[in-house]
Formats: sequence, C-alpha cells, structure tokens
Amino acid sequence: SGSPRRKELLQDAGLSFDVISVNVDESIKAGLSPLEVVDDLAQRKLKACSEYVQNNLVVTADTLVFIKNKILGKPIDREDAVRMLKLLANSSHTVTTSVCFGYGEKQHSFNVSTKVFFSDLSSQAIDYYIDHYKPFDKAGSYGIQEWIGNIGIYKIEGSYTNVVGLPMAETYKTLLHLME
Repeated sequence: SGSPRRKELLQDAGLSFDVISVNVDESIKAGLSPLEVVDDLAQRKLKACSEYVQNNLVVTADTLVFIKNKILGKPIDREDAVRMLKLLANSSHTVTTSVCFGYGEKQHSFNVSTKVFFSDLSSQAIDYYIDHYKPFDKAGSYGIQEWIGNIGIYKIEGSYTNVVGLPMAETYKTLLHLME
C-alpha cells in the first residue's frame, strides 16, 4: 500500500516492513456489493504481489466508504469532495477495510466494518476542510484523524484505526498468528 496512513499505523505498532509498489486495476466490477468490492480490490492487490509472496509475508488492504450501499471513492475534484461531504453530513455511513495476507502458499483475509456518524456540516466547514486539508486521496473525502473528524464526527461504532485505513488490532493479531 502506498497509503501514508497505513504506513504510520504499522510503524506505530513497532513493525518493520518494506512498501511494495505495484500497479493494480482498481476499477469496480459491476454487480458486486460494497463488501464484495472491497474484498475484491484487496485480493487483486495481493495477486499483483505474487512474486513477493513466495519469500515474504505480504499484507494488502483496501478501504471503502459507503452510504446506503453507494460507494464513495476518492473524490475526482473539489466539487466531488463537496458533494460527498454534504452527503455524509447529518447521517451515518460505513467504512470497511479488507486486509489480505499472503506467504508462500498460505493466504488469509478478513474485513472490518465501522459505522461513522457525522453531525451536520455547514458549507463553510466543508469549504474550510477541503481548502486546508485537501482530502483528494481519501475515500469519502475525509480523514477521521484530521480537523473534520474532531468537529464533525460525534460517534463511531467499531474500530477507529479501520476508519483511518487499517484495523490494527485485527491486523496485529493476525500477523502474530501467521508468524507462529
């Protein structure tokens, strides 16, 4: 993963790792539920790392934000980010991360979902956030660890680190189990 947030979470857990950069088609296959989409994307990333899996433990992940079964990917521009944040305001949505592990012939995967509750967001708050934090690399156009998470999210049900980009309790537990 090239995600700086995932990298920081793994480093904070005291893990040593290398980042592998591979090209993956991240287009969404038609007819899949949001959960199937996020699982498919994480699996495609693991498959793209097949040459590394033989001699290394490889971890791949993908995170999706969805509301009422509508996937909110990364915004294509400022207008799209505004649209997404207005959609999320004064409602709840789900953030799901699928995590895949591969080592030799072994494979394991899981996903974690977290429900996030946004308060109402004024147009001024949305504009401020977009102008100051540039959330164009974030699914759903926001980062919970940023200003908007502090002022706009009043509750979550589930893993905070999942919303950041990687459910660390589950990931760490799985890594320990796989390394036994």
